[in-house]
Amino acid sequence: MDFKKLSIEGLLIVTPQVYQDDRGYFFESFNQKEFNSYLRKEVDFVQDNQSKSSRDTLRGLHFQKAPNAQGKLVRVIDGEIFDVVVDLRKESKTFGHSLSVILTSESFQAFYVPEGFAHGFQVISNTATVFYKTTDFYNTETEVTLAWNDSETKINWPNSVSPNLSKKDSNGLCLKTLKKEIQGENS
Repeated sequence: MDFKKLSIEGLLIVTPQVYQDDRGYFFESFNQKEFNSYLRKEVDFVQDNQSKSSRDTLRGLHFQKAPNAQGKLVRVIDGEIFDVVVDLRKESKTFGHSLSVILTSESFQAFYVPEGFAHGFQVISNTATVFYKTTDFYNTETEVTLAWNDSETKINWPNSVSPNLSKKDSNGLCLKTLKKEIQGENS
C-alpha cells in the first residue's frame, strides 16, 4: 500500500497494489497492521457502512462530536464521487478549511479522514456505491450536519445549483454556529 499525505494534516490517500490480468483483478483493500504502522498509532475501525446513490446526490457534511467522533476510511466500489472534508478540530491551524478529492472505483484508492472532520460527497457518475469504515459507532445524539453550501468552507461542488439532498442535509448548521459549539466543548 502507498500512503500519500494531503495538504491538511492527518488526511491521506491510500493506494493499494492491484494485480490485474485477463481474468480480472485482486487487491488487498485494507490491512490493519500496515495502516497502523504507517500512522504510528492504533486506529480501530468498528463499523462498516455502504451507500448507493444516483448522480448529483449530495450526502453530508456529517460530523459526530466527542465522545463519539468518527474517523473514516472511504472507498468507492462502483462509480465516481467528489469527496469533501472540512476540518473541525478545535485546535487545528486549518479549522474551517475544506479539501476535496475525486474517488473512483477504477482508482481503487481510499481516503482516510481522521476524527474531527465533517465529511460528505456528491455523486458525479450515473450512480456510485460508497463503502466506508468508521472508528466509532453511529450515534444520532452526537451527530451534527454542517451546511453543505456554507460560503466560509469554500467548497466548489460539481452541482451546487440543484443537488439531490435529504431534509437533514438541507438544514445543516453554518460553520460560524458550529465553531461556537465546538469551542464550547470541554471548556
